[in-house]
Amino acid sequence: MAACLQSESAVTAQADRPWAIRGEAVRQAARACATGVAILTTKSGDELFAKTVSSFVTLSMDPPLISVAVTKHSPLVQAVSDSGRLAVSVLRVGQEHLSQRFATPGAGHASGAFTGVRTRIEATGAPVLDECLSWFDCTLYNVLPGGDHSILIGLPVAVASSEGEPLLYHEGDYHALTPLTVPSAPCPDRAPTAPGVRT
Repeated sequence: MAACLQSESAVTAQADRPWAIRGEAVRQAARACATGVAILTTKSGDELFAKTVSSFVTLSMDPPLISVAVTKHSPLVQAVSDSGRLAVSVLRVGQEHLSQRFATPGAGHASGAFTGVRTRIEATGAPVLDECLSWFDCTLYNVLPGGDHSILIGLPVAVASSEGEPLLYHEGDYHALTPLTVPSAPCPDRAPTAPGVRT
């Protein structure tokens, strides 16, 4: 009972002082959340920029918007701001080498083309990676502050997807989807239905 009370008081103390939570604790908790892996790219003048990201999300459907968070001091943030364009290429299983490459400091900057990486231009001029699972070619909609990151918001002007298995990142390593062997639970926002009933 004492241990339970001690645990509850510790939680209350943290809730009263949320700024006391260390970034490392948040990072460790976030590792429990599996994410997809994508490459953020842009072209500014003759220079190409690319960076591996796991913070890509679809933000809105009306208007259609996507967002991705990047360290605010990254040269890619300034390049996107200058060019007004960005592309996000969602990786599939088997493209781990691309994720590792563009997660390496300095590897995501080139003039003319990235050596050994096939890309193409779709609508805005930002490079899209060949053979990726899906891609979003965007004009820059807004840049918002997000602590030590900048949140880049893009308005898609061209998108495409293909069949395949997404590359996942969880607990510091790459993973693939594994189908569940038990029946799926009802969606949280829908009431369960009787067996054999379709809604």
